[in-house]
Amino acid sequence: MQTKLVILDRDGTINQDSDDYVKSAAEWIPLPGALEAIARLNHAGWRVVVASNQSGLGRGLFDVAALNDMHAKMHKLLAAAGGRIDAVFYCPHSPEETCNCRKPLPGLFEQIGERYGMDLKGVHTVGDSLRDLQAGAAVGCATHLVHTGKGEKLTGQPLPADFPQGTVAHDDLGAFADWLLAQSEPAAKTNKAGAHA
Repeated sequence: MQTKLVILDRDGTINQDSDDYVKSAAEWIPLPGALEAIARLNHAGWRVVVASNQSGLGRGLFDVAALNDMHAKMHKLLAAAGGRIDAVFYCPHSPEETCNCRKPLPGLFEQIGERYGMDLKGVHTVGDSLRDLQAGAAVGCATHLVHTGKGEKLTGQPLPADFPQGTVAHDDLGAFADWLLAQSEPAAKTNKAGAHA
């Protein structure tokens, strides 16, 4: 049986984004409901991994120790919410370094596929920007935009034509989790009022 895997962007999807970069654990602040959404996915049998551009490393704005501190905080807060992230894949390069792992290129997603020994076709990926979704679409992922972070400016609008075909938009990570859990839930479990039996 194929692993139930969800691939999430980090900044603007799980935590608040910043034009000045998230540079320390103190600046890493989860978005409302995001950690609880990950926990709900976990409880329904989904493994969650992160694919994140971290060009602040390549730009010298913070070091790997600071990034590790941010992720330690993320894991600790998630554990308190009853959830977990299996792994964090990140691109440490600046745009000038012309790597293959900086989204919109698919290198991080290819690394994830290799780690889990699986084809990512149809795997759900969630992000707040076009480049997050382009990277996922390049390996066949099902793409989802959240209207948080950079995606906030597209709230209430049709998605631009350059977004991958079939992209589904959600208010936030909690709304995505609701959507995904509704897809995989047998209809018999829910009555007409939407209450669980």
